[in-house]
Amino acid sequence: MKGRQCFPSCSSLHSVDEDEIYWRQKKYDEELEWSHNSTPVISQLAQCFTSAMVGPLSWIGGLFNRANNRRNEKFSNYTLTARQEQILKRLKERLQTPFDENRPDHQESLRALWDIAFPDVALNGLISEQWKEMGWQGPNPSTDFRGCGFIALENLLFFARTYPASFRRLLFKQDGKRATWEYPFAVAGINVSFMLIQMLDLFTDKPRCLPGINFVRMLGEDEQAFDVLYCIAFELMDAQWLAMHASYMEFNEVLKVTRGQLEREFALEDVHRVHDLPAYNLLYH
Repeated sequence: MKGRQCFPSCSSLHSVDEDEIYWRQKKYDEELEWSHNSTPVISQLAQCFTSAMVGPLSWIGGLFNRANNRRNEKFSNYTLTARQEQILKRLKERLQTPFDENRPDHQESLRALWDIAFPDVALNGLISEQWKEMGWQGPNPSTDFRGCGFIALENLLFFARTYPASFRRLLFKQDGKRATWEYPFAVAGINVSFMLIQMLDLFTDKPRCLPGINFVRMLGEDEQAFDVLYCIAFELMDAQWLAMHASYMEFNEVLKVTRGQLEREFALEDVHRVHDLPAYNLLYH
């Protein structure tokens, strides 16, 4: 682990307490003990989160609910508007959709992602060693969607289509001084999707944490709020990665710091839309 330091918020409004990060992460990082061997780098990073996600979403939701119920009781008494309920229901339906490599529309989405990422390179097939160039765990990307489902691919596609410059900047690691062992882009993207689902408490009937409650209010104003938030979170994660001079062994620490920063930004009084989040500006830096 690198030397302890205080990592400034990208918005310059908050700072992350170094002692809190250090002691909270020290035990967790010691448990990982990832190998330095370069061969399984992507595999290990994928397993770091996606192995925990394998299984029925209802089971995963129950696990997080039990852990968070007591902490979030004080936020449980609020009422959703009819529009918020309707849009939240549609988002939950997306969360419950697994990736199916046999569905033509899912296959086409994968091909579309490749074409945006590498417009001048023909894809040899949906199972191909070429996928590793995008940061998938192996030649068959469908195996990486276990647990997070089709929404993770939808998020990546939305990012590529809506903020193409930002997407390519992260995909090809064009900013800053990069680590020798970089995070694999696609697998990291799946982890970002899952982190947001956790943070916003989206496995419950209605969110019972402050970020989740504020997010549902934003969702009532903009049905694409989750997809835009994904792009913000991915950019913020990469910015934290660079600020922390991180390597792939520290991916979990970076993701936790990213989540903490987003939670603080969701608590700001002047944030009423996803576009009001200070980290939103990273998409255009």
